Amino acid sequence: MQMMSRNVLLNMELEEDDDEDGDIGDVPDSRRPFLAPHSLLPSGLVLENFDQTIVCSTFGPLENEQDFRTPEFEEFNGKPDSLYFTDGQRRIDFVLVYEDETKKETNKKGTNEKQRRKRQAYESNLICHGLQLEATRSVSDDKLVFVKVHAPWEVLCTYAEIMHIKLPLKPNDLKTRSPFHTLNWFTKVLSVNESVIKPEQEFFTAPFEKSRMNDFYIQDRDSFFNPATRSRIVYFILSRVKYQVMNNVNKFGINRLVSSGIYKAAFPLHDCRFNYESEDPNCPSERYLLYREWAHPRSIYKKQPLDLIRKYYGEKIGIYFAWLGYYTQMLLLAAVVGVACFLYGYFSQDNCSWSKEVCDPDIGGQILMCPQCDKLCPFWRLNVTCESSKKLCIFDSFGTLVFAVFMGVWVTLFLEFWKRRQAELEYEWDTVELQQEEQARPEYEAQCNHVVINEITQEEERIPFTACGKCIRVTLCASAVFFWILLIIASVIGIIVYRLSVFIVFSATLPTNPNGTDPIQKYLTPQMATSITASIISFIIIMILNTIYERVAIMITNFELPRTQTDYENSLTMKMFLFQFVNYYSSCFYIAFFKGKFVGYPGDPVYWLGKYRNEECDPGGCLLELTTQLTIIMGGKAIWNNIQEVLLPWVMNLIGRYQRVSGSENITPRWEQDYHLQPMGKLGLFYEYLEMIIQFGFVTLFVASFPLAPLLALVNNILEIRVDAWKLTTQYRRMVPEKARDIGAWQPIMQGIAILAVVTNAMIIAFTSDMIPRLVYYWSFSIPPYGDHSTYTMDGYINNTLSVFNITDFKNADKENPYIGLGNYTLCRYRDFRNPPGHPQEYKHNIYYWHVIAAKLAFIIVMEHIIYSVKFFISYAIPDVSKITKSKIKREKYLTQKLLHESHLKDLTKNMGLIAERMGEVVDNSVRPKLE
Repeated sequence: MQMMSRNVLLNMELEEDDDEDGDIGDVPDSRRPFLAPHSLLPSGLVLENFDQTIVCSTFGPLENEQDFRTPEFEEFNGKPDSLYFTDGQRRIDFVLVYEDETKKETNKKGTNEKQRRKRQAYESNLICHGLQLEATRSVSDDKLVFVKVHAPWEVLCTYAEIMHIKLPLKPNDLKTRSPFHTLNWFTKVLSVNESVIKPEQEFFTAPFEKSRMNDFYIQDRDSFFNPATRSRIVYFILSRVKYQVMNNVNKFGINRLVSSGIYKAAFPLHDCRFNYESEDPNCPSERYLLYREWAHPRSIYKKQPLDLIRKYYGEKIGIYFAWLGYYTQMLLLAAVVGVACFLYGYFSQDNCSWSKEVCDPDIGGQILMCPQCDKLCPFWRLNVTCESSKKLCIFDSFGTLVFAVFMGVWVTLFLEFWKRRQAELEYEWDTVELQQEEQARPEYEAQCNHVVINEITQEEERIPFTACGKCIRVTLCASAVFFWILLIIASVIGIIVYRLSVFIVFSATLPTNPNGTDPIQKYLTPQMATSITASIISFIIIMILNTIYERVAIMITNFELPRTQTDYENSLTMKMFLFQFVNYYSSCFYIAFFKGKFVGYPGDPVYWLGKYRNEECDPGGCLLELTTQLTIIMGGKAIWNNIQEVLLPWVMNLIGRYQRVSGSENITPRWEQDYHLQPMGKLGLFYEYLEMIIQFGFVTLFVASFPLAPLLALVNNILEIRVDAWKLTTQYRRMVPEKARDIGAWQPIMQGIAILAVVTNAMIIAFTSDMIPRLVYYWSFSIPPYGDHSTYTMDGYINNTLSVFNITDFKNADKENPYIGLGNYTLCRYRDFRNPPGHPQEYKHNIYYWHVIAAKLAFIIVMEHIIYSVKFFISYAIPDVSKITKSKIKREKYLTQKLLHESHLKDLTKNMGLIAERMGEVVDNSVRPKLE
């Protein structure tokens, strides 16, 4: 790293921009990002000596250790809520934690010495870059040392300019009026108490420039940079300061030091305890306010304090909770419509004529159904499925069609209105023109060993692998993902084999003769028992594979080596979502679109693996089984995730408290209390998004079979918001605030799900439910020439839609039939549309089948085109940015430019006046001697 001279350091001037991409990791000297040291003392000597002493991989004795600048050691002053150094003046912006090498129990002298020298060099370079450090030993564990970091005013100003941080110019005097101002009396009940959480003052902002410091709204230097901004700046510096040079390659950054164990943790401080206000009158106690008005169960009905969340945790977390809250609000409408459709089906089930025929002893009780498996399955009466047919009437009704069309429109409205809301947040949170050069990941920089010529600059640059190496990595990563997807498909096949084999057992053990006095036999049919047990086992396998694949996906993405954190998250997002899509939805797709579709007929059944006869749907179809599958997976996933999110961090923190020597928070400093909380990983927010997107898929993709899915999602999300808030405020360390304009790659994923949802719901109604066959029967086959009724009716639907099979046509008819017990019958019925025995084309598909197929295809085409047309019209009619927001953005930009221009003119006029005065004095001085 090129160092600056002492004179430049004294003047605190920064002569060049941070144009290089870099982050924590190993980077060649030529690729090191520029950082200007800000110490008032000579720093070049320290770094020069450090380069000389650690240039080799084997460390020798530290001859120039006296040149290292180490932090001052101070005793804890007994103020547990203090956020300042011992002097009470300098604010703690970051905390580094390490274990004293001299007091480690397993003291490997060589390793500990290397770690100590790296840490000392790193801390010395931090001081050379202007940061101020103070060290304090732990009050509960003498081996732990906490290094508190403070950024002085000059350092904050310098790096605010480098990072293009937008800061206040003047108060925003634009008047904003809510479009729902007439409902203020109602919304006030749901809003947070403004006397407790005061609204943030709005400002016109602009990227900070030291040369224009007088133009910015600086009333108090201590409050001009809020704690979140201070932490961002300090983390920016911590991520770019080097600590070692090996083979002309710099090693730098706090994350690498933490991962290698040199530091145990690095984090910004919470401002107080979550359940008590700070005793410091200067502390705003924002953590306590967030817990009280956001995370506490009594605030479950209130709106989220998004501005305070953004101020405390940063825009990236703020935009997540804004999206989750908006998604939950939109689910309220979908849940209301879904419950209405469910109630319609529930109260109209008594008018379900085809269910009455199934339950009628003279109709369903007289229909003998063919065995659904070989060897052990007996003949059975259709009225055995009476209860399941009644339940099916609730979900397989006209309300299902209405709800499926509604959800196709709802998902478009949600996505379009979210874009508008997101644009409003971009304006309110100053991320419209977010100027942030994304830095390269440390793992990427560490592997930059190949030198190539940049085609644009014609200069040498380092890359981690050649084009051939990149192709090999991509091929291996794609093969690994494909292998795991095949593994999921294999597990689905295993579940199918389980269903086929266990159905035989249930058919042989469960009673088949209807008896209303036996509740088990009444509700637990072989089909229902098979469906429930298979769904539970499927859910368990899903969760196990999910846990394993999370680690595998991270390993694959690490091997792929994306350049930036955004590239990394996008790559991991696609891998994880593709896997989760197949993992969670494969069993649902099987039940919806494959089960019972390729079974043949009793005389020529289709076999899986040449052994297991393919399973059939109930006479009413597979819709009820799909509903059961969705209920178990969606409900079980929600319960499991919430229990895991609550219990895991709570138990870990509880164990940590018991392991501490001193457990009293009254004498424990703020930094030590935060250290014993759980760390929030970089991908913590990624998993929260993934959980919600999977739920979004359940709500949209299969909602035609389960109209109560939005209601379950609504209840889950109301709890999810508060559980996530509780985790962040009480169980986790404070995250480094990050900027974000939107929800990233999740937006196009939701758009893809929305497009696919139209197809899946149309196909569920067409191929999984019996709505189309019933409509075809009602309009075409209940009246002549195909039917015997004089008017349109559903009477006789069951009898006319079950095909007939001659028992003597079984392939194993030469063997003694063991299933004699329901009467001496020669014919049985099965679910299909085929010609009866004795017909010229016996057991071939009949005219009813072709009418139904044509109607199904026509329905899919018509429904898709109608919904897609409505979606396109809605997307076109609703702009992504509202007219009001556009006007605000233009107005603020105009006023900001005008303010800066006027200020520049004032300075220019003032300077011109000074120049004119000086020129006048020069002219006077030159003319006066001549006159004399």
